[in-house]
Amino acid sequence: MTTELDRVREIVAPIASDLQHDLYDIERRGPTIRVTLDTPPGSEGGVDLDTLALATRLISREMDHEDPISGKYTLEVTSPGLERSLRTATHFQREIGKDITVRLAGHAVAEGDQRRVDGKLVAADDTTATLVLDSGEERVIEIAAVDKARTVFEWGPAPKPGSGSKSS
Repeated sequence: MTTELDRVREIVAPIASDLQHDLYDIERRGPTIRVTLDTPPGSEGGVDLDTLALATRLISREMDHEDPISGKYTLEVTSPGLERSLRTATHFQREIGKDITVRLAGHAVAEGDQRRVDGKLVAADDTTATLVLDSGEERVIEIAAVDKARTVFEWGPAPKPGSGSKSS
């Protein structure tokens, strides 16, 4: 059975491809349909505002024509940002080598284990993700047991106070 979001995906995927971007995610949050576009893995830079504006116009026009969503909705076209949400196995596989934080669903936490797991994502397949924790320990988590996960962006150090040039 084809869902509304499947129909949206069929509309958006070729547009994203034509713009030389990847369709990172599609989700529905209440009346909002959020389409997330990303640059292909290994690309320099991210998705710029001009690309998002163009993608919004193209996707909106096609969705008006195809009408894949029943009722009223708001279309939001965005990029995943620096700290991107990880919801699918593909998301995890795409971010191997990066630091991530994971909150496991309550039912998935064994007694004595932490609900929150932080570490470097070193492997991922269709069902599991492997993290190396700060302690050096490897931890394999079931992707289906993840309540919420995202990459962690390490901001650089703040400039030292008074390091600018002084005018007399």
